[in-house]
Amino acid sequence: MPFISVSDGLIKKSTTSVENRFIIKYLPVLDPIAVKIYLYSLFLYQSGSAYSVADLAQTFSITEDKAKEYFDYLEEFELVSIISRAPFEIKLLEAENTSGTPKKFKPEKYSDFTKTVQSILKGRMISSNEFMEYFSLLEDYGFEQNALIMIINYCVNLHGDKIRLQYIRKVAKSFAEEGATTAKKVDEKLAAYTSSTPALIALFNALGIKKQPDLDDDKLYKKWTAQLGFEDNAIITCAKLFKAKTCEKIDLALEELYKNRKFDVKEIDDYCKNKNSIYSLTLEIAKNLGVYMQNSAPYVENYVNPWCNFGFEFESLKKISNYCFRQRMNSFEDMHTFVLKLYNSGIVAEKSVAEHLETLTSQEKFLKELLSVMGLNRKVLPWDRESLAKWRSWNFSDEMLFEAAKLSAGKSNPTAYMNGVLSAWKAENVYTKDKIEQQTSTVNKSVNNTSSRELQSLIERHYSDLRNLAEQRAETALTNATSDKVYGDIKKKLNQLSIELAFAELSDRKKASEIVKNISELEILGDKRLSELCIDKADFTPKYACEICKDTGYDSFGKPCVCMKKFIDSLK
Repeated sequence: MPFISVSDGLIKKSTTSVENRFIIKYLPVLDPIAVKIYLYSLFLYQSGSAYSVADLAQTFSITEDKAKEYFDYLEEFELVSIISRAPFEIKLLEAENTSGTPKKFKPEKYSDFTKTVQSILKGRMISSNEFMEYFSLLEDYGFEQNALIMIINYCVNLHGDKIRLQYIRKVAKSFAEEGATTAKKVDEKLAAYTSSTPALIALFNALGIKKQPDLDDDKLYKKWTAQLGFEDNAIITCAKLFKAKTCEKIDLALEELYKNRKFDVKEIDDYCKNKNSIYSLTLEIAKNLGVYMQNSAPYVENYVNPWCNFGFEFESLKKISNYCFRQRMNSFEDMHTFVLKLYNSGIVAEKSVAEHLETLTSQEKFLKELLSVMGLNRKVLPWDRESLAKWRSWNFSDEMLFEAAKLSAGKSNPTAYMNGVLSAWKAENVYTKDKIEQQTSTVNKSVNNTSSRELQSLIERHYSDLRNLAEQRAETALTNATSDKVYGDIKKKLNQLSIELAFAELSDRKKASEIVKNISELEILGDKRLSELCIDKADFTPKYACEICKDTGYDSFGKPCVCMKKFIDSLK
């Protein structure tokens, strides 16, 4: 694996040539071997060679440790960033300033400063390059000499006098970002930090953390207490239950609790006890759906936890997963869509979920029987469910539906034929079995030379072909678009954001607004990409020959559409 990567800024330049500002600013002052190593690293990145730091050391006839020291040296100038030491990996960075050369500082100007800093860092000799960095901090960030000395002294008190320049520079920049560049403001900031130190020490002691709190820990502690609203006992309980031994891991655990609105000690305790149960539930749901999970954590976070937060009981979710599998909705995303429908309909309590699933199961059984009477042996489709809902809204009983199904048996498109039969009955107010008469449909009466059976077959085939053609064109257009990697990735992100938005709208309006903004931005990028591909987004929606009936032959009232009458006339 290559040990060199580059910053996003350098990649965007579309070149790996040496920057002019490196030549102007750094080349005259850097150690000659360091320059060679930096330039050679650029070359390795450009050529894409799978080079290790050991290979580089051999090239320059130096030890591997010496090569790493040169990268440490380059890191001090912020020309590289060491992102891993085992294995050793670096990132090439851009030169910071747009023009000019490194400042030439007059040593006599900082003579007292250098003596004081050397007396503080007495565990090692400070190099001239390190002093140059301190001088840059003084002049570039406007630090008072005493202010920077106080910061260096603070760092040494925390980590000893062998502390590296990188840490001191990081802390100093942190102070500068908050406007603390004078001795007075640095003192105030350190005093504010000191005020929370006892609480941090108590926290560390309770958790067995063997280190002194520093400013980074203080920032996190203030975030936990002031921003997130956790009390000390809740923080300690969280750390113990999550087995978090660093402030960074405690922060992640508290973020999880905050997201799930668990603040009190008892709430946290219950959440952690229940967490294992949720993982077990997730495994059972995956088993019911037939889904293989290599890592269950994302499924818990993105699906099962939110479902539980909606108020669904464990047993309800198990029943829902079994139902989804039977309906071939055998993925977490499919089940999530179904769960959202239940939630939006107010079907959450265990009893209401069980009753609703029983109703749906009964409906599926009825539809299977109805299809069997029609002579069809296939699974129930969404179109079938929509048709059944429409027929029942016309006030037809199950008995009348079976009678219509019998008449539809043997037709080329039984469902469409049954729809025509029922619409004719509705128009003639035929709602009971005893009123059914052997009759020819209204549409068939208008044909003089075509038999009833032949005409109905022609009508069904005509509209079936129209629908299939429109829907196939739309599906092909979408498939062509998503086969493009750029648009395909945008489409996947949009689908994922739609799921996240559904959760956020229920719990975090601010996040929901951000997601809406992200979706809007992605849609603009998607539209731009479609334009580049010369694809019209409107093609993703079926373009039916008749917008009134959507190529079904029947309008919203169940009556023959005007287009059907025209089609019949064309057959005369």
